[in-house]
Amino acid sequence: MAAFLHPGSAIAAPLSEVSRLAPESLLGDGAAGHCAGEQALQLALARPGQQLPGGFVLRSLGLQSYKPTWRAMRAFTDARRPDTLDEIWLLEHLPVYTLGQAADPAHVLDPAGIPVVSTDRGGQVSYHGPGQAVVYCLLDLRRRRWMVRETVQRLEDAVIRTLARHGVVGLRRPGAPGIYVGAPHPRAGAKVSALGLKVRNGCTYHGVSINVDMDLAPFAGINPCGYPGLDSVDLATLGVHALPETVAMCFATELAMLAEDLERLQAGAVDGAA
Repeated sequence: MAAFLHPGSAIAAPLSEVSRLAPESLLGDGAAGHCAGEQALQLALARPGQQLPGGFVLRSLGLQSYKPTWRAMRAFTDARRPDTLDEIWLLEHLPVYTLGQAADPAHVLDPAGIPVVSTDRGGQVSYHGPGQAVVYCLLDLRRRRWMVRETVQRLEDAVIRTLARHGVVGLRRPGAPGIYVGAPHPRAGAKVSALGLKVRNGCTYHGVSINVDMDLAPFAGINPCGYPGLDSVDLATLGVHALPETVAMCFATELAMLAEDLERLQAGAVDGAA
């Protein structure tokens, strides 16, 4: 996946180290924090994006507070026109627990000062923090003629391909969203990637997170995805040393290639029917 590293990536390793000392509340809560978080995000979004195959614009946003990013995703989706290009946002978040629409707050066992945000994605409770690759997928499913279930499968496929590029076997588990480590690794069954989407007016936002090289201790403060005792792991623990931005860029590239392949198949089917 290193072969697909975006040279203009703004997700810098030093920011990840600094952010370990800066909780979400320093940027995301309160008047001053709200303004600082919004300004940091708007500056990142103002930078030119990179065109990817499959009709995507890629944006590397760096280290961001959760709430401003969530608001920006909703605003982008609400303002879309039929010709608005799909975007993929790569970033890391300051420490935060997020609750999906149907989440049971009881799955937050001990937040230990980490902010808890109720959001509008699917799924239960998740943790985001520095060292985790977060990829938000802002897709127009109607234009792509993708069904929601197919979209989830394609995002999972992109995660599995990304892990394979790093020598890790990734597997689905029936009834348990996300991707898990496969055998023969001693941590087989541990969760390495989470997935949650929101579909509004035929368009998606939110997306995928992949644990790369992070503090895993906060996962003990929740029942990840609603499963008590679920083991969570990152690539560093699995012996893979990579930067979050590199892993995020690989995922974006894999998703773009999947989309491009699908477009070719769809075009071939139309030509064949004609």
